[in-house]
Amino acid sequence: MSHSVTTPDFPDALELSVEVAIVGGGPSGLMAAELLSHAGVKVHLFDAMPSVGRKFLLAGKGGLNLTHAEHPELFNTRFGARQPEVSQWLSQFDAQGVRDWAQGLGVNTFVGTSGRVFPAEMKAAPLLRAWLHRLRHPVKGVPVQFHMRHRWLGWQNDRLVFGRRDAPALQVHARATVLALGGASWPQLGSDGSWVARLQEQGVEVAPLKPANCGFDVLGREGQGWTAHFKDKFAGHPLKSVVLTVPALEANARSPRFERKGEFVITENGLEGSLVYAASACLRDDLAEQGHAGLQLDLLPDKTPQQVLKEVTWPRGSRSLSSHIKSRLGLDGVKMGLLYELCTPESLALPEALAMHIKALPVSLRRPRPLAEAISTAGGVALQAMGPDLMLSTRPGVFCAGEMLDWEAPTGGYLLTACLASGQQAAKGVLSRLSARTYTI
Repeated sequence: MSHSVTTPDFPDALELSVEVAIVGGGPSGLMAAELLSHAGVKVHLFDAMPSVGRKFLLAGKGGLNLTHAEHPELFNTRFGARQPEVSQWLSQFDAQGVRDWAQGLGVNTFVGTSGRVFPAEMKAAPLLRAWLHRLRHPVKGVPVQFHMRHRWLGWQNDRLVFGRRDAPALQVHARATVLALGGASWPQLGSDGSWVARLQEQGVEVAPLKPANCGFDVLGREGQGWTAHFKDKFAGHPLKSVVLTVPALEANARSPRFERKGEFVITENGLEGSLVYAASACLRDDLAEQGHAGLQLDLLPDKTPQQVLKEVTWPRGSRSLSSHIKSRLGLDGVKMGLLYELCTPESLALPEALAMHIKALPVSLRRPRPLAEAISTAGGVALQAMGPDLMLSTRPGVFCAGEMLDWEAPTGGYLLTACLASGQQAAKGVLSRLSARTYTI
């Protein structure tokens, strides 16, 4: 039941008392709502957008990558320095748990050739529709009540304050709150990072938000980006079957920090795509810590350096270098364009140097693309600012989940799986708190 209240900042605000408030309708917020609803807790979910799961839907437009089928021990290593904490979430809800959950919604899954797991229909919309139907009409538990177009503005007198278009503000008194506000990538879909200042005002430690799974602007030979000629000819072209390497920082290190075969895309300003995203964390951190970063590309990973050197030293007669390399090695198009773009004419004229560049072409980077363009976000609420149950130390009864926490994961289903698992972790913390204490609403 709501009624009018008078406060200094929101004189015409309405007030609502609820058992649990969840702020944010992405995967982690919806998963927290599901577990609590199933346990018989009355949940009110608030979101600033007209509908929930907008980023989830867009991410699944080309095929929703739910999780990954690799062995759990390997799966858990994908979370870098946050592996101990994320592994704890995953111990309760892992990749197989995600598949079982989807099956429970009537959505069959399959494992692709890369080990990634997809819904049989490949799309996110059918899964989201089934999920929302179960939240609104559960077989067991109580329905979740959704409040759309409610933008969280912070707290006043320990009440959550929500701004509403063409309506008075709403103040919500909740026995427990789950914040699942996302990061700051794709802000047009609702996650704009505006929550950072509100939590910092409450004394919550928040690591600066950074782009994760992002593209990069390149640093060309002239100290700028791509030349106009290269950009006009190759922007948008995929670079397939290459090996991307991020060398070790120490000269005597035995192995590189990153090395993987795959593909990516040439952009107007640089590089983006799955292979670049996979290496983006260490490249981003290099730029931040050292002011520069670079990678190497093996343009012909199926040929040895000796084979490449033998072919480029073959007499070419009157043929152009491009015709010769295409004839001897099958190298042309955007790969040949990269050699001309990043190498000096003098080095291309020397067979040894040319062979070396084909097998290890250095690419210098200027900066990561803006956070708003990134696939996901690193940084966020420091894990040391909360207990294992994801409750904030400075705001008892307030839990956080999902991408707004300070962790990151590569693409491949890892991010979504851990977001869902963190939603469950926070919800279990809420249940423990509700059962341990008696509150007056």
